[in-house]
Amino acid sequence: MSIIDYGVGNIASIANMLKKAGYDSELTGDPERIAAAEKIILPGVGAFDRAAIKLRETGLGQLVVERTLAGAQILGVCLGMQLLLDGSEEGVEPGLGIIPGRVRRFPREVNGVSLRVPHMGWNTIHRVGHRDAFPNVSDGDRFYFVHSYYADPLDEGDRMATTGHGVQFASMVRRGSVIGAQFHPEKSHKLGLKLLSDFAAA
Repeated sequence: MSIIDYGVGNIASIANMLKKAGYDSELTGDPERIAAAEKIILPGVGAFDRAAIKLRETGLGQLVVERTLAGAQILGVCLGMQLLLDGSEEGVEPGLGIIPGRVRRFPREVNGVSLRVPHMGWNTIHRVGHRDAFPNVSDGDRFYFVHSYYADPLDEGDRMATTGHGVQFASMVRRGSVIGAQFHPEKSHKLGLKLLSDFAAA
């Protein structure tokens, strides 16, 4: 299992949590190692454009697309999930286009009430589809979020879980062997451990 190291994201904490769960992983930016992996985690924090440029310049973004077409299991985390879509209102760079849709900014207010942005802290997920995946992640589980933008898939069938923060947004997505989680499993304690364990064991 490869965790892509492209200079964006707190990847060591994900590797440490996987190790705690009893699973081996490697932090790597080596295309050959990633090309050989059957499970790939795409992490990310920060600005969409900066991460998209890094993936393009290193060729790792195209490699993720190729591994997806080959049937590898992909998990995008936080910004890594957003990068799976076509693009973001945050910038101008294209995403990987694996899951059709756009990344949108949370509104500043809803029904005349100011909305706190970024969405930061613990919040509940509601499973809405793909219940065969992540059997130990349940409807009503709470995970830790830090983000100002959210994924808006074109196909409702790509939504795996939703969360409310002014709007109901996709907190998990899935298309084929590709899954995205908007929250931070590495900051979500036991529930984050369950999610990463489910991905590693599938």
